[in-house]
Amino acid sequence: MKMNKKAAAVSLATVLTCGALAGCDLVTTDSQKDMLQVIAEVDISRGEEFQSGGEYAKYADVIDTSTVLKRDLIANFLSSGYQSVQSGASYSDTFDLIRESLVNRKMRIQYAQVYLFENGDAAGNAYTAEGYRAAVESAENDGKNSPELSGLRYFLTETERAKAEYVLKVQINNTIDSQEKNNIKAEEREYDTSVRTLPTGVNTENEDYYDSSYNIYTGKNKASDCGSYEPIEGSTSTTRKKAYNDFLSNLLSNNLLDKGEDVSRFENLEYYKLELKTAYEDALLDKISKAYEKKAEATLTEAYLTEKFNETLENQRQAFDADKSSFETALDSASDTSFVLYAPNGNYGYVMNILLPFSDTQKNYLTNYTGTEAQKFYARAQVLKNLKATDQRGTWFTGETDYSYEKDGAYYFFEESANATEGSKYEPLKNYRGTYAYNGTVEYDEDEGYTLTPNEIDVDGFIGLMTTALQDAGLTVNPVQAASSDYYAQTDFYKTEDGVKSVDYSKFLYYEAKVNLTFNANEVFVAGTDVNKAMSVINELSFAYNTDTAGLNKYLGYSVSAYNTSFVKEFEYAAKKAVEGGVGTVTVAPSEYGWHIMYCTFSYANQTPYAFAFADVEREGSFSNLYYEALKSATVDGYSNAMQTQVVNAYSACVTVYESRYADLKDLDNRS
Repeated sequence: MKMNKKAAAVSLATVLTCGALAGCDLVTTDSQKDMLQVIAEVDISRGEEFQSGGEYAKYADVIDTSTVLKRDLIANFLSSGYQSVQSGASYSDTFDLIRESLVNRKMRIQYAQVYLFENGDAAGNAYTAEGYRAAVESAENDGKNSPELSGLRYFLTETERAKAEYVLKVQINNTIDSQEKNNIKAEEREYDTSVRTLPTGVNTENEDYYDSSYNIYTGKNKASDCGSYEPIEGSTSTTRKKAYNDFLSNLLSNNLLDKGEDVSRFENLEYYKLELKTAYEDALLDKISKAYEKKAEATLTEAYLTEKFNETLENQRQAFDADKSSFETALDSASDTSFVLYAPNGNYGYVMNILLPFSDTQKNYLTNYTGTEAQKFYARAQVLKNLKATDQRGTWFTGETDYSYEKDGAYYFFEESANATEGSKYEPLKNYRGTYAYNGTVEYDEDEGYTLTPNEIDVDGFIGLMTTALQDAGLTVNPVQAASSDYYAQTDFYKTEDGVKSVDYSKFLYYEAKVNLTFNANEVFVAGTDVNKAMSVINELSFAYNTDTAGLNKYLGYSVSAYNTSFVKEFEYAAKKAVEGGVGTVTVAPSEYGWHIMYCTFSYANQTPYAFAFADVEREGSFSNLYYEALKSATVDGYSNAMQTQVVNAYSACVTVYESRYADLKDLDNRS
């Protein structure tokens, strides 16, 4: 499994910077000597396979004993174990689990070296014991790097080393950033603490990205000389120097920095080299994960995947035909890793819902309105006529992170994600068009921050801007039922069938239209297809105006049943009408909450809408690609976990634990 690099590197310094040691009596008086105690030793070369005549005998003298220090135990406790104790776990069990985790990591690192000697890596690079020895001996002779660090470097390509160093420097800068924020907090203006939900994937860094010119900003150098690093708001060379010095003081007070060390260049510190070793270890484990992934992928043949798809389809067919409620449950939990391949005969599908709400004043008026049901319907229509919606994205300006950027006199959001291309730092946003500017005036003052005045629009204004946005995406919108002012004058809301009078919810339908597109279930998430462009436009408008926040970032929207639902009846009717019209259908209707704009994103009019095609598994976003990736993830995780378990079980006897050396930590249960 991939390691959590954020947890693995600079964990102790990060936690100390945040003051997490306060109130924790974990460090003894003679802390430096105590922290450097070896609490466990790992040497898998003591295993049977490394003995004379064994499969790995030729590598026996390559594997060096690895140690786990008490300092490592405390660092990991402060990083994650402390929360475990706060949740009720004992100190004794927690420290034993941390020690076991650290020991297992050492075993996997040692085995990773042997694996690469035997198999090479996923990219086809070969590694030899002789090459490894030469790298270690070179370090011993020139003194530039520790032999251990050079040994790890040997297994990493230049790109892998650069990426590991970049990740580490980012984490160190983040740590100093945190300290700097604390220092200048009193000078900062107030931010909105409740920020509107962000689209999935915003500022998700490309896992292959690294910046070779990136550097640690200390305030003694220039931020502009640190590559893609961006200083925090309010940062000056003075505030940065203070934060950096505070960071160094924390290292010094916790015996991670010697008083005689030259602190002018952080990369020369022994602490940096210690963390760089951890970063290289992470990179080595990631390399092995990729090797495991390649082996696991080889089992995912066309025959296997096709058989698995057909088997799942048939199982769902039998289950859903026998119990329609199980189908509806499956619809609610569908995702890009859990697919509903079959539907019983009926009007099933998904809709996005954009709610333009009544104001509090309007809501109170309608709540307290007295009269017959028909009079209430009429009164609501008069209020709907005056309902005004506004752009809800203000906190994307005024939260602690400003996501806005200006272009051609308008303000947009998520510049790097929305405009990402192959090789960019961030992954491109998916299912989000990113072309709808903030609807309002924006003023910015260096001292006061943003002043935002959103424009008000009524439902006709929204329908107009939605139509324009769809047309700008190259799509045609065909009205089925045009919006009309006559809607507000109607007084008859009923129908009579078989002598029974009931509410006629069709009379609440204000507008209906159809986006001209060809629906292909296999292409809903393929960027650039008409079906995806339309959904992406509606999704962006939902983030702009929708006050039904539970509907933001839903997979395809709300699932719509062919039968009665728990939705309010006007909503239910409009949602079913949209699904009945098929993908691309827009319906607009009111409820007690305001105006609902529905857009059908997916329809099960075809009972088996998906088709698996092996030739399509590399086409990003296609159903075959998503189905393949879901199976691959489960297969790779299973294989990787099995390999890790196998390593731990095979070499558990090659571990020596000195429990007495951290007995004082386990005894905290008796002192708390």
